[in-house]
Amino acid sequence: MINRSAVTIPFTVLAGLLLAGSLAGCDTAAHAEPKVSGTDAVAALAQLETIPVKGRAPKTGYSREEFGPAWADVDRNGCDTRNDILARDLQGETFKPGTQNCVVATGTLSDSYTGTVIRFVRGDTTSSAVQIDHIIALSDAWQKGAQQLSADQRKQLANDPLNLMAADGPTNSAKGDKDAATWLPPNKAFRCEYVARQTAVKAKYQLWVTPAEHAAIAGILGMCD
Repeated sequence: MINRSAVTIPFTVLAGLLLAGSLAGCDTAAHAEPKVSGTDAVAALAQLETIPVKGRAPKTGYSREEFGPAWADVDRNGCDTRNDILARDLQGETFKPGTQNCVVATGTLSDSYTGTVIRFVRGDTTSSAVQIDHIIALSDAWQKGAQQLSADQRKQLANDPLNLMAADGPTNSAKGDKDAATWLPPNKAFRCEYVARQTAVKAKYQLWVTPAEHAAIAGILGMCD
């Protein structure tokens, strides 16, 4: 089940717990930006070396539907994944009345991609200010091994909290389906956490990286504190 709190914990602990299928946390959200220590970076580098390095497969056959319905309630907590992640990542969130605290109405995002603070207000013209990013884009995953996963595994990948994060909408759109070789967060302070999360997701779902992607991730992790 997704714990709907945003907590600051070391990458190695985060990855281990999420690989077991849950987020660790507490009832009160601590919204400090995640940090990756030198020890965490070494662990992520070691994990990176377990991931196969191959060329990108054709995108043939890809569609969003290959990863199941968007924002499915995979943990069966009564709330869809998008709202779970909004509730986890926003501060001071409020909920639409009558939704049993499922549908997030407002909140404030300390955006890791840009280092800015964004006010979220649900609405036809305002919701897109905060989007839920797949840290490993589904199209990228499709071209690097997800075609070989079962439909259920792809659905889990698309809704896994390890692979999801609330983010500035325009920045997320600019990222598109790029990998670490072609796109990194503008906020340099978040890049270690970002590529460590990418490494954890690819290892968890037995995806591969391209040579350029491997070099980019290794280069970032090699400069972490």
